[in-house]
Amino acid sequence: MRRTTIFIPLLLLTLLLPGCKSTYYKAMRTLGKEKRDILVQRIKDAKKDQDQTKQQLQTTMESFQALTGFKGGSLEKAYKRLNSDYESADSQAGKLHDKIQSIDQVSNDLFKEWQGEINAMDNGKLKSQDTIMLRNAKARQATYMRAMRRTEDQIAPVLKTFRDQVLFLKHNLNSRAIGSLKGTSASLQSDVAGLIQSIDASSQEADNLISSLAASDSKN
Repeated sequence: MRRTTIFIPLLLLTLLLPGCKSTYYKAMRTLGKEKRDILVQRIKDAKKDQDQTKQQLQTTMESFQALTGFKGGSLEKAYKRLNSDYESADSQAGKLHDKIQSIDQVSNDLFKEWQGEINAMDNGKLKSQDTIMLRNAKARQATYMRAMRRTEDQIAPVLKTFRDQVLFLKHNLNSRAIGSLKGTSASLQSDVAGLIQSIDASSQEADNLISSLAASDSKN
């Protein structure tokens, strides 16, 4: 417990300083965490961020539909709810982006280290087997990253559409303005539905990558 307490400030410091990856990895290794462990944990964390992003986008869509289908009550209250939900969705998408970037970084560092260790092997048979495992892990990671980037590409225009509606309503919060946005609701709902499917697909690729890394780890 004392060792963990001592290293927490160090880990936080190295995460904030550029060019300190090696120090971070050394600190994590002291805690029993290798690059593979870090990668798996970041993928699991990204899955949670994906799920939270999905839920927040659905909530924002519901708030938008409730406002465009407004039938009485406080317009100001309905608008504030939509604005709050949109800001939460935008913030959550930012967290997911950062997590994707961190996964790509540690993946590349892991594969570089892995290749170096293969190069240091003398046993030809083991070297060949390990090379195949590395190649498979790289392929699975590439598939996962494509799925995650595709999801990001779909998130951006949906958030921009929400932003435009929110800003328009901020300046024109009345029944006529709301009525003019009703046509947007159906197309936006379709975009959100497609985005949800993309998020679910990338979550499945996350599971596949974790399984692939676990399989290669068990053979080492």
